[in-house]
Amino acid sequence: MLRLLRFSSASALVLVLSSLLGVGTWVSLTGNTLPAVMYRAPLPPTGSPQLVSVGLLPQAQTEGEMCEWVPASSQERLVAIPQERMARTSTAAAEETGRTAVLIERAPQRVIKDPYPTYSAVALDPISREVVLQDENLFQIVTFDQNANTPPTANFTEPKRIIGGHNTKIEFNCALYVDPKNGDIYSVNNDTLDTLVIFDRSVRGDQPPTRELRTPHRTYGIAVDEGQNEMYLTVQDPPMVVIYDKNAIGNDKPKRVIRGNKTRLQDAHGIALNKKGGLIYVANYGNYAQYRDGGGNNLPGRSDDDMIRGSGKFAPPSIAVFKIDAMGDTAPIGLIQGPKTMLNWPAHLFYDEQHQELFVANDGDHSVLVFRSMDTGDVAPTRFIKGPKSQIKNPTGVAVDSKTDELFVSNMGNHSATVYKRTASGDVPPIRTIRSAPSGAPALQIGNPGAVAYDTKRDQILVPN
Repeated sequence: MLRLLRFSSASALVLVLSSLLGVGTWVSLTGNTLPAVMYRAPLPPTGSPQLVSVGLLPQAQTEGEMCEWVPASSQERLVAIPQERMARTSTAAAEETGRTAVLIERAPQRVIKDPYPTYSAVALDPISREVVLQDENLFQIVTFDQNANTPPTANFTEPKRIIGGHNTKIEFNCALYVDPKNGDIYSVNNDTLDTLVIFDRSVRGDQPPTRELRTPHRTYGIAVDEGQNEMYLTVQDPPMVVIYDKNAIGNDKPKRVIRGNKTRLQDAHGIALNKKGGLIYVANYGNYAQYRDGGGNNLPGRSDDDMIRGSGKFAPPSIAVFKIDAMGDTAPIGLIQGPKTMLNWPAHLFYDEQHQELFVANDGDHSVLVFRSMDTGDVAPTRFIKGPKSQIKNPTGVAVDSKTDELFVSNMGNHSATVYKRTASGDVPPIRTIRSAPSGAPALQIGNPGAVAYDTKRDQILVPN
Protein backbone atom coordinates (compact mmCIF):
# COMPACT_ATOMS: atom_id res chain seq x y z
CA MET A 1 0.00 0.00 0.00
CA LEU A 2 1.27 3.48 -0.83
CA ARG A 3 0.93 5.92 2.05
CA LEU A 4 1.43 9.69 2.05
CA LEU A 5 3.00 11.44 5.03
CA ARG A 6 1.77 14.90 6.03
CA PHE A 7 4.73 17.17 6.80
CA SER A 8 4.10 19.78 9.47
CA SER A 9 7.31 21.65 8.70
CA ALA A 10 8.05 23.47 5.44
CA SER A 11 11.76 22.91 5.98
CA ALA A 12 11.26 19.17 6.17
CA LEU A 13 9.45 19.23 2.86
CA VAL A 14 12.28 21.20 1.26
CA LEU A 15 14.74 18.61 2.61
CA VAL A 16 12.76 15.76 1.08
CA LEU A 17 12.48 17.47 -2.29
CA SER A 18 16.19 18.33 -2.30
CA SER A 19 17.09 14.74 -1.57
CA LEU A 20 14.87 13.47 -4.34
CA LEU A 21 16.39 15.98 -6.74
CA GLY A 22 19.85 14.74 -5.82
CA VAL A 23 18.90 11.14 -6.44
CA GLY A 24 17.34 12.08 -9.77
CA THR A 25 20.47 13.94 -10.81
CA TRP A 26 22.63 10.91 -9.91
CA VAL A 27 20.44 8.66 -12.03
CA SER A 28 20.55 10.99 -15.03
CA LEU A 29 24.36 11.46 -14.85
CA THR A 30 25.34 7.84 -14.27
CA GLY A 31 22.68 6.18 -16.37
CA ASN A 32 22.05 3.71 -13.55
CA THR A 33 18.63 2.74 -12.34
CA LEU A 34 17.55 2.65 -8.73
CA PRO A 35 17.19 -0.65 -6.95
CA ALA A 36 13.83 -1.57 -5.59
CA VAL A 37 14.85 0.02 -2.24
CA MET A 38 17.95 2.10 -1.56
CA TYR A 39 18.90 2.24 2.14
CA ARG A 40 21.14 4.53 4.09
CA ALA A 41 22.55 4.33 7.60
CA PRO A 42 20.14 4.96 10.47
CA LEU A 43 19.87 8.65 11.37
CA PRO A 44 19.79 10.06 14.90
CA PRO A 45 16.33 11.29 15.94
CA THR A 46 15.72 15.01 15.34
CA GLY A 47 12.09 15.42 16.30
CA SER A 48 11.19 16.19 12.64
CA PRO A 49 10.43 13.99 9.61
CA GLN A 50 13.54 12.71 7.79
CA LEU A 51 14.13 10.94 4.47
CA VAL A 52 15.17 7.42 5.40
CA SER A 53 14.87 5.59 2.07
CA VAL A 54 13.91 5.96 -1.58
CA GLY A 55 12.14 3.13 -3.36
CA LEU A 56 10.49 2.47 -6.71
CA LEU A 57 6.80 1.70 -6.82
CA PRO A 58 6.35 -1.78 -8.27
CA GLN A 59 3.42 -1.71 -10.68
CA ALA A 60 2.11 -5.01 -9.34
CA GLN A 61 2.00 -3.75 -5.74
CA THR A 62 0.13 -0.49 -6.29
CA GLU A 63 -3.49 -0.28 -5.33
CA GLY A 64 -6.12 1.45 -7.46
CA GLU A 65 -5.71 3.25 -10.77
CA MET A 66 -2.56 5.22 -11.51
CA CYS A 67 -2.78 8.79 -12.83
CA GLU A 68 -1.81 9.25 -16.45
CA TRP A 69 1.59 10.92 -16.86
CA VAL A 70 1.19 14.49 -18.18
CA PRO A 71 4.18 16.32 -19.72
CA ALA A 72 5.27 19.52 -17.97
CA SER A 73 4.43 21.53 -21.09
CA SER A 74 0.84 20.32 -21.14
CA GLN A 75 -1.92 22.93 -20.81
CA GLU A 76 -3.76 20.39 -18.65
CA ARG A 77 -0.90 20.54 -16.18
CA LEU A 78 -0.96 24.33 -16.19
CA VAL A 79 -4.63 24.28 -15.33
CA ALA A 80 -4.07 21.72 -12.57
CA ILE A 81 -1.44 23.78 -10.74
CA PRO A 82 -3.80 26.46 -9.38
CA GLN A 83 -6.32 23.75 -8.51
CA GLU A 84 -3.66 21.95 -6.45
CA ARG A 85 -2.72 25.17 -4.71
CA MET A 86 -6.37 25.85 -3.95
CA ALA A 87 -6.74 22.36 -2.52
CA ARG A 88 -3.71 22.83 -0.25
CA THR A 89 -4.98 26.22 0.89
CA SER A 90 -8.43 24.79 1.60
CA THR A 91 -6.91 21.92 3.59
CA ALA A 92 -4.80 24.26 5.71
CA ALA A 93 -7.78 26.52 6.39
CA ALA A 94 -9.90 23.55 7.33
CA GLU A 95 -7.28 22.31 9.80
CA GLU A 96 -7.23 25.69 11.51
CA THR A 97 -11.01 25.69 11.96
CA GLY A 98 -11.28 22.01 12.78
CA ARG A 99 -13.39 21.27 9.71
CA THR A 100 -12.81 18.57 7.11
CA ALA A 101 -11.74 19.74 3.64
CA VAL A 102 -13.20 17.89 0.67
CA LEU A 103 -11.91 18.29 -2.89
CA ILE A 104 -14.82 17.78 -5.27
CA GLU A 105 -13.88 16.36 -8.65
CA ARG A 106 -17.05 15.28 -10.38
CA ALA A 107 -19.10 16.16 -13.42
CA PRO A 108 -21.73 18.88 -12.96
CA GLN A 109 -25.32 17.77 -12.45
CA ARG A 110 -26.43 20.04 -15.30
CA VAL A 111 -24.99 22.65 -17.66
CA ILE A 112 -26.69 25.85 -18.81
CA LYS A 113 -25.45 26.35 -22.36
CA ASP A 114 -27.04 27.26 -25.67
CA PRO A 115 -25.98 24.72 -28.33
CA TYR A 116 -27.36 26.77 -31.24
CA PRO A 117 -26.12 29.86 -33.10
CA THR A 118 -27.27 33.30 -31.98
CA TYR A 119 -26.86 36.05 -34.53
CA SER A 120 -25.36 39.36 -33.43
CA ALA A 121 -24.89 40.97 -36.86
CA VAL A 122 -25.86 40.59 -40.51
CA ALA A 123 -24.28 41.70 -43.79
CA LEU A 124 -24.97 40.99 -47.46
CA ASP A 125 -22.57 39.91 -50.20
CA PRO A 126 -23.88 41.58 -53.39
CA ILE A 127 -21.76 39.42 -55.69
CA SER A 128 -22.42 35.91 -54.33
CA ARG A 129 -25.93 36.90 -53.18
CA GLU A 130 -25.27 35.45 -49.74
CA VAL A 131 -26.44 36.46 -46.28
CA VAL A 132 -23.49 36.59 -43.85
CA LEU A 133 -24.31 36.20 -40.14
CA GLN A 134 -22.20 36.60 -37.00
CA ASP A 135 -22.76 33.72 -34.58
CA GLU A 136 -21.55 35.19 -31.29
CA ASN A 137 -22.61 32.14 -29.27
CA LEU A 138 -20.47 29.53 -31.07
CA PHE A 139 -17.78 31.99 -32.26
CA GLN A 140 -18.25 31.49 -35.98
CA ILE A 141 -19.41 33.19 -39.19
CA VAL A 142 -22.05 31.44 -41.29
CA THR A 143 -23.37 32.18 -44.77
CA PHE A 144 -26.67 31.30 -46.43
CA ASP A 145 -28.18 31.78 -49.83
CA GLN A 146 -29.99 35.12 -49.78
CA ASN A 147 -33.30 33.43 -50.67
CA ALA A 148 -32.98 30.74 -47.99
CA ASN A 149 -36.19 30.10 -46.05
CA THR A 150 -36.52 27.54 -43.25
CA PRO A 151 -39.75 25.51 -43.55
CA PRO A 152 -41.89 25.59 -40.38
CA THR A 153 -41.45 21.82 -39.88
CA ALA A 154 -37.65 21.86 -40.30
CA ASN A 155 -35.30 22.08 -37.33
CA PHE A 156 -32.94 24.49 -39.07
CA THR A 157 -31.38 25.51 -42.39
CA GLU A 158 -27.89 24.24 -43.22
CA PRO A 159 -25.42 27.08 -43.94
CA LYS A 160 -23.48 27.15 -47.21
CA ARG A 161 -20.23 28.01 -45.46
CA ILE A 162 -18.90 28.18 -41.90
CA ILE A 163 -15.77 30.00 -40.73
CA GLY A 164 -14.92 29.02 -37.17
CA GLY A 165 -12.38 27.37 -34.91
CA HIS A 166 -9.29 28.20 -32.89
CA ASN A 167 -7.18 29.27 -35.86
CA THR A 168 -9.73 31.84 -37.07
CA LYS A 169 -9.29 34.05 -33.98
CA ILE A 170 -13.04 34.65 -33.96
CA GLU A 171 -14.23 35.36 -30.43
CA PHE A 172 -17.16 37.45 -29.14
CA ASN A 173 -17.67 38.43 -32.78
CA CYS A 174 -20.18 41.25 -32.80
CA ALA A 175 -20.02 43.14 -36.12
CA LEU A 176 -19.63 42.44 -39.84
CA TYR A 177 -18.70 44.20 -43.04
CA VAL A 178 -18.53 42.57 -46.48
CA ASP A 179 -16.41 44.25 -49.16
CA PRO A 180 -18.78 44.81 -52.09
CA LYS A 181 -15.96 44.39 -54.64
CA ASN A 182 -14.07 41.28 -53.56
CA GLY A 183 -16.27 39.70 -50.88
CA ASP A 184 -13.74 40.00 -48.03
CA ILE A 185 -15.43 39.56 -44.64
CA TYR A 186 -14.40 41.97 -41.85
CA SER A 187 -15.23 40.52 -38.43
CA VAL A 188 -15.03 42.59 -35.22
CA ASN A 189 -14.08 40.87 -31.95
CA ASN A 190 -15.42 42.71 -28.93
CA ASP A 191 -14.33 41.60 -25.47
CA THR A 192 -11.18 39.48 -25.47
CA LEU A 193 -8.92 39.21 -28.51
CA ASP A 194 -8.92 42.95 -29.43
CA THR A 195 -8.36 42.01 -33.06
CA LEU A 196 -10.23 42.74 -36.28
CA VAL A 197 -9.95 39.66 -38.52
CA ILE A 198 -10.44 39.70 -42.31
CA PHE A 199 -11.18 36.63 -44.45
CA ASP A 200 -11.33 36.44 -48.23
CA ARG A 201 -14.33 34.86 -49.93
CA SER A 202 -12.64 31.45 -50.37
CA VAL A 203 -11.98 30.87 -46.66
CA ARG A 204 -14.04 28.24 -44.88
CA GLY A 205 -13.58 26.08 -41.81
CA ASP A 206 -10.86 26.57 -39.21
CA GLN A 207 -8.43 28.67 -41.25
CA PRO A 208 -6.36 31.65 -40.06
CA PRO A 209 -7.44 35.15 -41.08
CA THR A 210 -6.18 36.59 -44.35
CA ARG A 211 -5.32 39.77 -42.46
CA GLU A 212 -5.48 41.06 -38.86
CA LEU A 213 -5.57 44.48 -37.20
CA ARG A 214 -5.09 45.16 -33.51
CA THR A 215 -8.00 47.26 -32.26
CA PRO A 216 -8.88 48.98 -28.97
CA HIS A 217 -10.48 46.89 -26.26
CA ARG A 218 -14.30 46.68 -26.52
CA THR A 219 -14.50 47.58 -30.20
CA TYR A 220 -18.09 47.01 -31.34
CA GLY A 221 -19.33 48.53 -34.62
CA ILE A 222 -17.93 48.90 -38.14
CA ALA A 223 -18.69 51.00 -41.22
CA VAL A 224 -16.56 51.62 -44.31
CA ASP A 225 -16.26 54.56 -46.71
CA GLU A 226 -15.17 52.82 -49.90
CA GLY A 227 -14.65 56.12 -51.74
CA GLN A 228 -12.13 57.38 -49.16
CA ASN A 229 -10.82 53.89 -48.34
CA GLU A 230 -11.47 54.49 -44.63
CA MET A 231 -12.81 52.16 -41.95
CA TYR A 232 -14.78 53.48 -38.96
CA LEU A 233 -14.94 51.48 -35.72
CA THR A 234 -16.81 52.27 -32.50
CA VAL A 235 -15.43 51.51 -29.04
CA GLN A 236 -17.73 51.06 -26.07
CA ASP A 237 -15.40 52.26 -23.31
CA PRO A 238 -13.74 54.68 -23.32
CA PRO A 239 -16.44 55.65 -25.86
CA MET A 240 -14.92 56.74 -29.17
CA VAL A 241 -14.84 56.35 -32.92
CA VAL A 242 -11.51 55.33 -34.45
CA ILE A 243 -10.89 55.78 -38.17
CA TYR A 244 -8.30 53.55 -39.89
CA ASP A 245 -7.11 53.16 -43.42
CA LYS A 246 -9.23 50.33 -44.84
CA ASN A 247 -6.07 48.31 -45.60
CA ALA A 248 -4.57 48.77 -42.11
CA ILE A 249 -2.80 45.72 -40.75
CA GLY A 250 -1.05 44.58 -37.60
CA ASN A 251 -0.34 47.40 -35.16
CA ASP A 252 -1.19 50.25 -37.54
CA LYS A 253 -2.57 53.30 -35.73
CA PRO A 254 -5.85 55.08 -36.56
CA LYS A 255 -5.80 58.13 -38.84
CA ARG A 256 -8.30 60.01 -36.66
CA VAL A 257 -10.08 59.55 -33.34
CA ILE A 258 -13.34 61.08 -32.11
CA ARG A 259 -13.12 60.98 -28.31
CA GLY A 260 -13.86 63.24 -25.36
CA ASN A 261 -16.30 64.67 -22.87
CA LYS A 262 -17.97 66.93 -25.46
CA THR A 263 -18.76 64.16 -27.98
CA ARG A 264 -21.87 62.80 -26.20
CA LEU A 265 -20.55 59.32 -26.98
CA GLN A 266 -21.94 57.09 -24.25
CA ASP A 267 -21.19 53.35 -24.56
CA ALA A 268 -20.97 53.59 -28.35
CA HIS A 269 -22.34 50.65 -30.33
CA GLY A 270 -23.57 50.69 -33.93
CA ILE A 271 -22.27 53.07 -36.59
CA ALA A 272 -23.41 54.04 -40.10
CA LEU A 273 -22.21 56.52 -42.73
CA ASN A 274 -24.24 58.93 -44.83
CA LYS A 275 -21.57 59.45 -47.48
CA LYS A 276 -23.58 61.80 -49.71
CA GLY A 277 -24.60 63.94 -46.76
CA GLY A 278 -21.17 63.69 -45.12
CA LEU A 279 -22.49 62.38 -41.79
CA ILE A 280 -21.65 59.73 -39.17
CA TYR A 281 -24.40 58.16 -37.03
CA VAL A 282 -23.37 56.49 -33.75
CA ALA A 283 -25.77 54.55 -31.49
CA ASN A 284 -25.26 54.95 -27.72
CA TYR A 285 -26.59 52.86 -24.85
CA GLY A 286 -26.27 55.85 -22.49
CA ASN A 287 -23.82 54.97 -19.69
CA TYR A 288 -20.66 57.08 -19.53
CA ALA A 289 -18.02 58.77 -17.38
CA GLN A 290 -15.70 61.78 -17.58
CA TYR A 291 -11.99 61.45 -18.41
CA ARG A 292 -9.11 63.51 -17.07
CA ASP A 293 -7.55 64.41 -20.41
CA GLY A 294 -10.91 65.58 -21.78
CA GLY A 295 -10.39 63.60 -24.98
CA GLY A 296 -8.61 64.33 -28.23
CA ASN A 297 -7.54 63.07 -31.63
CA ASN A 298 -5.61 60.16 -30.12
CA LEU A 299 -6.11 56.85 -28.38
CA PRO A 300 -6.45 57.18 -24.59
CA GLY A 301 -4.01 55.84 -22.02
CA ARG A 302 -4.51 52.39 -20.55
CA SER A 303 -4.53 53.38 -16.87
CA ASP A 304 -7.65 53.14 -14.71
CA ASP A 305 -6.73 56.56 -13.32
CA ASP A 306 -7.67 58.14 -16.69
CA MET A 307 -11.35 57.92 -15.71
CA ILE A 308 -12.54 60.38 -13.08
CA ARG A 309 -13.87 58.19 -10.30
CA GLY A 310 -17.42 58.95 -9.28
CA SER A 311 -18.22 60.68 -12.57
CA GLY A 312 -20.21 57.78 -14.02
CA LYS A 313 -23.78 58.54 -15.10
CA PHE A 314 -26.70 57.04 -17.00
CA ALA A 315 -28.31 59.02 -19.82
CA PRO A 316 -31.17 58.06 -22.15
CA PRO A 317 -30.04 56.07 -25.21
CA SER A 318 -29.28 58.18 -28.25
CA ILE A 319 -27.91 58.42 -31.78
CA ALA A 320 -25.18 61.05 -32.10
CA VAL A 321 -24.56 62.67 -35.49
CA PHE A 322 -21.12 63.99 -36.54
CA LYS A 323 -19.61 65.41 -39.69
CA ILE A 324 -17.82 62.65 -41.55
CA ASP A 325 -14.41 64.36 -41.13
CA ALA A 326 -14.86 65.00 -37.37
CA MET A 327 -11.95 64.33 -35.03
CA GLY A 328 -10.90 64.93 -31.43
CA ASP A 329 -13.17 66.13 -28.64
CA THR A 330 -15.88 67.61 -30.82
CA ALA A 331 -19.58 68.00 -30.07
CA PRO A 332 -22.12 66.26 -32.32
CA ILE A 333 -24.08 68.37 -34.77
CA GLY A 334 -27.23 66.41 -33.98
CA LEU A 335 -28.62 64.05 -31.34
CA ILE A 336 -31.66 61.76 -31.64
CA GLN A 337 -32.78 61.26 -28.05
CA GLY A 338 -35.95 61.26 -25.96
CA PRO A 339 -39.09 59.20 -25.18
CA LYS A 340 -40.64 59.70 -28.61
CA THR A 341 -37.64 58.06 -30.32
CA MET A 342 -38.43 54.62 -28.75
CA LEU A 343 -34.66 54.02 -28.50
CA ASN A 344 -33.77 51.24 -26.07
CA TRP A 345 -30.31 49.70 -26.34
CA PRO A 346 -29.83 50.67 -30.01
CA ALA A 347 -27.32 48.22 -31.46
CA HIS A 348 -26.22 48.13 -35.12
CA LEU A 349 -27.27 50.76 -37.66
CA PHE A 350 -27.68 50.72 -41.43
CA TYR A 351 -28.02 53.79 -43.64
CA ASP A 352 -29.92 53.36 -46.91
CA GLU A 353 -28.31 55.88 -49.28
CA GLN A 354 -30.94 55.41 -51.98
CA HIS A 355 -33.91 56.26 -49.74
CA GLN A 356 -32.01 58.40 -47.19
CA GLU A 357 -33.25 56.35 -44.22
CA LEU A 358 -31.48 55.19 -41.07
CA PHE A 359 -32.42 51.71 -39.79
CA VAL A 360 -31.86 50.90 -36.11
CA ALA A 361 -31.74 47.43 -34.50
CA ASN A 362 -33.46 48.35 -31.22
CA ASP A 363 -32.37 45.46 -29.00
CA GLY A 364 -34.08 46.35 -25.72
CA ASP A 365 -37.47 47.08 -27.34
CA HIS A 366 -37.57 44.07 -29.73
CA SER A 367 -38.08 46.41 -32.66
CA VAL A 368 -36.52 47.91 -35.77
CA LEU A 369 -36.82 51.70 -36.05
CA VAL A 370 -36.51 53.87 -39.16
CA PHE A 371 -35.50 57.57 -39.06
CA ARG A 372 -35.00 60.16 -41.77
CA SER A 373 -31.44 61.19 -42.57
CA MET A 374 -31.77 64.68 -41.03
CA ASP A 375 -33.83 63.75 -37.95
CA THR A 376 -32.63 65.16 -34.63
CA GLY A 377 -33.97 65.74 -31.13
CA ASP A 378 -36.91 63.94 -29.52
CA VAL A 379 -38.46 62.77 -32.79
CA ALA A 380 -40.60 59.69 -33.44
CA PRO A 381 -39.41 57.20 -36.06
CA THR A 382 -41.15 57.38 -39.42
CA ARG A 383 -42.10 53.70 -38.99
CA PHE A 384 -41.12 50.65 -36.99
CA ILE A 385 -41.51 46.87 -37.03
CA LYS A 386 -42.53 45.34 -33.72
CA GLY A 387 -44.85 42.68 -32.31
CA PRO A 388 -45.34 38.90 -31.97
CA LYS A 389 -46.14 38.38 -35.65
CA SER A 390 -42.88 40.05 -36.69
CA GLN A 391 -40.82 37.41 -34.82
CA ILE A 392 -38.30 40.12 -33.94
CA LYS A 393 -36.63 39.40 -30.61
CA ASN A 394 -33.55 41.20 -29.32
CA PRO A 395 -32.49 42.41 -32.77
CA THR A 396 -28.88 43.55 -32.96
CA GLY A 397 -28.19 43.68 -36.71
CA VAL A 398 -29.88 45.21 -39.77
CA ALA A 399 -29.05 45.37 -43.48
CA VAL A 400 -30.94 46.53 -46.58
CA ASP A 401 -30.68 44.96 -50.04
CA SER A 402 -31.28 47.79 -52.51
CA LYS A 403 -31.75 45.36 -55.44
CA THR A 404 -34.58 43.35 -53.90
CA ASP A 405 -35.81 46.20 -51.65
CA GLU A 406 -35.65 43.90 -48.62
CA LEU A 407 -34.66 44.37 -44.97
CA PHE A 408 -32.65 41.66 -43.13
CA VAL A 409 -32.67 41.50 -39.32
CA SER A 410 -30.46 39.34 -37.08
CA ASN A 411 -32.20 38.31 -33.84
CA MET A 412 -30.14 37.24 -30.83
CA GLY A 413 -33.30 36.28 -28.98
CA ASN A 414 -34.53 33.39 -31.15
CA HIS A 415 -31.68 31.93 -33.28
CA SER A 416 -32.93 33.51 -36.47
CA ALA A 417 -32.55 36.08 -39.22
CA THR A 418 -35.83 37.47 -40.51
CA VAL A 419 -36.54 39.21 -43.84
CA TYR A 420 -39.14 41.91 -44.61
CA LYS A 421 -40.02 44.31 -47.35
CA ARG A 422 -37.97 47.47 -46.80
CA THR A 423 -41.15 49.51 -46.33
CA ALA A 424 -42.70 47.08 -43.79
CA SER A 425 -44.33 48.71 -40.77
CA GLY A 426 -46.04 47.53 -37.59
CA ASP A 427 -46.57 43.94 -36.46
CA VAL A 428 -46.01 42.24 -39.82
CA PRO A 429 -44.77 38.66 -40.33
CA PRO A 430 -41.47 38.14 -42.15
CA ILE A 431 -41.54 37.10 -45.79
CA ARG A 432 -38.68 34.66 -45.10
CA THR A 433 -36.93 33.28 -42.03
CA ILE A 434 -33.51 31.68 -41.68
CA ARG A 435 -33.68 29.63 -38.51
CA SER A 436 -30.72 27.81 -36.95
CA ALA A 437 -32.52 25.94 -34.15
CA PRO A 438 -35.80 24.07 -33.68
CA SER A 439 -38.79 26.39 -33.60
CA GLY A 440 -39.36 27.70 -30.09
CA ALA A 441 -35.92 26.73 -28.76
CA PRO A 442 -34.98 29.39 -26.17
CA ALA A 443 -31.95 31.56 -26.86
CA LEU A 444 -30.05 31.91 -23.58
CA GLN A 445 -27.97 34.90 -24.75
CA ILE A 446 -25.12 34.08 -22.36
CA GLY A 447 -22.07 36.00 -23.55
CA ASN A 448 -18.81 36.38 -21.62
CA PRO A 449 -20.36 35.75 -18.18
CA GLY A 450 -18.15 37.25 -15.48
CA ALA A 451 -19.96 35.95 -12.40
CA VAL A 452 -22.94 33.94 -11.21
CA ALA A 453 -25.32 34.37 -8.26
CA TYR A 454 -28.37 32.62 -6.85
CA ASP A 455 -31.52 34.49 -5.80
CA THR A 456 -32.98 32.46 -2.94
CA LYS A 457 -36.27 34.38 -2.86
CA ARG A 458 -37.07 33.98 -6.55
CA ASP A 459 -35.22 30.66 -7.00
CA GLN A 460 -33.32 32.14 -9.95
CA ILE A 461 -29.73 32.01 -11.24
CA LEU A 462 -28.37 35.45 -12.09
CA VAL A 463 -25.70 35.68 -14.80
CA PRO A 464 -24.23 39.12 -15.65
CA ASN A 465 -22.82 39.30 -19.19
